[in-house]
Amino acid sequence: MSKAEKTREYIIEKAAPIFNTKGYAGASLNDIIDATGLTKGSIYGNFENKDEVAIAVYQYNVKGFQKRIGEYISAKKTATEKITAIAEYYRENWKKVFERGGCPVLNASIEADDNLPFLKKYIQTSIKNWAESIASIIEQGKENNEFKKNIEAMEYAHTFITLIEGGIMLAKITNNQQHLFNAVDRIVIIMNEELKKK
Repeated sequence: MSKAEKTREYIIEKAAPIFNTKGYAGASLNDIIDATGLTKGSIYGNFENKDEVAIAVYQYNVKGFQKRIGEYISAKKTATEKITAIAEYYRENWKKVFERGGCPVLNASIEADDNLPFLKKYIQTSIKNWAESIASIIEQGKENNEFKKNIEAMEYAHTFITLIEGGIMLAKITNNQQHLFNAVDRIVIIMNEELKKK
């Protein structure tokens, strides 16, 4: 990487937790200056404006999330194991997820819906990709004769995302991780009762 690219990456890495905990609207230029130790000129020499920083930070946070959960899923072989691994990831890593400010997709979605339209298309792409990755696991289960052939993979993928995001939101606002556990446990129950062949 060039010096400029390294500086840009450094800014993104330092700004990422600020945006995910304070929010995209709440994170200020001064917060970024304090975290990086760089000048305003240096930051805006690498980014056109705060919106551009927000987009880069969002993509960085989502990439990190995808990598972490992806490692859990890819370590498993069957579709049943992979769906179960999603629940295991949140049960075993909820504290780290919360310390990072929660789910970057959820956090950005809440803000972008009303206040940050420039970020909305990036979040929509993230959700689409996330749903497709879960749906592909379900399709694998159908092909491997683990799951019923007539189930709608994408419908269940969106249901699972809804449970995860709802569980995180409720757990964070009530300071009770059990709500998240209940939500991800429900994914496994749905898989066993509705997806799997009897």
